[in-house]
Amino acid sequence: MSMIKEFMDFLYEYKIIGLAIAFIMGLAANQLVKSFVDNIIMPVIAVLIPGGDWQTSKLVLGPIVISWGQFLSDLIYFVIVAFVIFLIAKKVLREDKVTKK
Repeated sequence: MSMIKEFMDFLYEYKIIGLAIAFIMGLAANQLVKSFVDNIIMPVIAVLIPGGDWQTSKLVLGPIVISWGQFLSDLIYFVIVAFVIFLIAKKVLREDKVTKK
């Protein structure tokens, strides 16, 4: 068996091509959600919080600098990504249950 045939069998057996496509689509979706959070959600939140650019807000306690604004931004981003993944998983699992019956 040639090395190329073994490699092709490996790709098909472990569904590497599908995994690579899903990874690339995940990266694109990640960029889309990041843009949504940075350009649509955060400007709305910035209006609600006095002081303007709150994403760069920091709490300085002597030598300790806590970037609470960036943390809050990343937290909102994480919640949105987690919710989108939840919705996709719920849809896929519901369809899986329907086809098994």
